[in-house]
Amino acid sequence: MLAGIDTHKDTLAVAVIDDTGRPAVVTELANTEAGFDALELLLEEHTVTRVGIEGSGNYGRGAAVRLVLTGGLEVVEVPPSLTSRERSGRPGQGKTDPVDAVAIARITAREAGLPAVRLAIGVAADLRALADYRAQLVAERTALANRTHSELHGLLPGYQATIPRLTAPTFLTAAQDLLDGDTSVRAQLTRRRLIRLAQLTAEIRDLTGLIATAIAEVETGLTDLYGVGPVGAATILGEVADIRRYRSRHAFAAANGTAPIPASSGRTTRHRLNRSGNRTLNRVLYTIAITQIRADTEGRAYYLRKRAEGKTSREALRCLKRRLSDVVYKTLQDDLAAHPLPELAGAAAPGR
Repeated sequence: MLAGIDTHKDTLAVAVIDDTGRPAVVTELANTEAGFDALELLLEEHTVTRVGIEGSGNYGRGAAVRLVLTGGLEVVEVPPSLTSRERSGRPGQGKTDPVDAVAIARITAREAGLPAVRLAIGVAADLRALADYRAQLVAERTALANRTHSELHGLLPGYQATIPRLTAPTFLTAAQDLLDGDTSVRAQLTRRRLIRLAQLTAEIRDLTGLIATAIAEVETGLTDLYGVGPVGAATILGEVADIRRYRSRHAFAAANGTAPIPASSGRTTRHRLNRSGNRTLNRVLYTIAITQIRADTEGRAYYLRKRAEGKTSREALRCLKRRLSDVVYKTLQDDLAAHPLPELAGAAAPGR
């Protein structure tokens, strides 16, 4: 028997199906410790061997941790995009939590290549928390800076000639000086925004230092790659958690969205952009690729070869990202060989 779990803040929708895909049990449990106890009993009663969870890194983390620690179960992550596709392939049933749970269970039964749930613990969990918080601060600062630029343009047309950006203390101080003496409401609010931008910039700098310190204590070859700094390395390690979750470099590329999707028909053979996968990892690979293209690196040489073959700049960049995905995968495998980790609980057997 196999099971699928659709996770929410308060509840877990659970479906147990047989090997033909027919539901044996569809129920709803509380997303609490008591609910986890009931879930364990349900899976044991129906001799479930493989469980698929959607959202194991968010509301499903508690249930995922419990099932992995229980042992004897293969616990895998089911992407929401697959659930949506499975549900849309059966029109007329609508969208409910039980319907999604059954869809997740059927995907779990059908897709052998699903990665094990990502349970970042220890250093990996700390790195992910730090990287996520820094990314949150950067996004907040970007939104606030854009609004502040708009306000400054209304108050002081042409200010951008001396203040091109609002992410450096020097420019923030210069903007404050330009508003000196202006007692209008908009000027007062803009000063408040500039103060908040300075606070965010200082906090981002502090977080970057904490991340650099944490990465210095981790034995990884990621920081030896051109274009990978402490923040990039922390993001990769936090998102991947354990490279053994991916059975091959191809599975890793598919999971991070750098593997192109076949889109051939008739006499036309082509691939299209893959917009799925882990977008956080995809963004890090994009940053590495852009950094390498701008310098005299192997990445730039590879990019130029692809351009010489007739590919557009975007196509060549995607090819480079795919290549860098393999490099990151190999680096993480080398790290694992040099510093073995405990057995990966709840994962598929190697090569499965």
